[in-house]
This record gives sequence, structure tokens and C-alpha cells, in this order.
Amino acid sequence: MKSTILGLRTVGYKVSNLQKAKEWYALAFQTEPYFDEPFYVGFNIAGYELGLQPDEAVTGDNIVTYWGVEDIEAEYQRFLSLGATEHEAPQNVGGEIVVASVKDEWGNIIGLIYNPEFKLP
Repeated sequence: MKSTILGLRTVGYKVSNLQKAKEWYALAFQTEPYFDEPFYVGFNIAGYELGLQPDEAVTGDNIVTYWGVEDIEAEYQRFLSLGATEHEAPQNVGGEIVVASVKDEWGNIIGLIYNPEFKLP
């Protein structure tokens, strides 16, 4: 069976104070963000994405790991057909990058990302 999942791409953390989190993660990972907007801060950590997203009401759904896919709509629907439930429908987050997420039956969040600009180091 050939997998349509391309591998790990992004780990995203939701934070209640984006500025404070950006400063802390810059120190902790010893790097400055390469993408810094009010809706998302992205760090390149050895070729992988560590993302911070603002969320005033962090509720426990604050960690999302994104797996790369070529066809996000098809993969999103495939996961739903396997019994996953919608967490976040596919949405463009800038340029050609599209993200979505589902929850498995145990409540784990599985993120999917189409990012044609991602290249392994």
C-alpha cells in the first residue's frame, strides 16, 4: 500500500499571548521567526515548522501536528470517511498553504497541510 501522507511538516502551538510566546520560543529554540504576523508566527527548526497561533481561550486543543499531503481536500475527506470528526475545515493560511485538522475517535487532533514551499534540508 502506497501512503499518501508525505511526512511530518509542522507542529503548531496555540498561545494566549503571542508576543510573549514568540519571545520565549525564540530563546528556547535559539532562533528568530522567519514568519511573523499577528495571526501566526513561524520558526524554521532544522527544516521543520514550529508555529504559534494566538488563541485567547486556550482549551486543551492547543497542540496540532501537521502531516504533509499533496491533495488536502481529498485527504481531509478520506480521514472523515474513516470516522474522524471535523476539527478545522481546510483553510488557506497564506500563499498556497492550506491547513485542516480532524479529531480521531480518542480526541487526538491530526493536522493536514498542503505546503508546496516545504523542502527537507
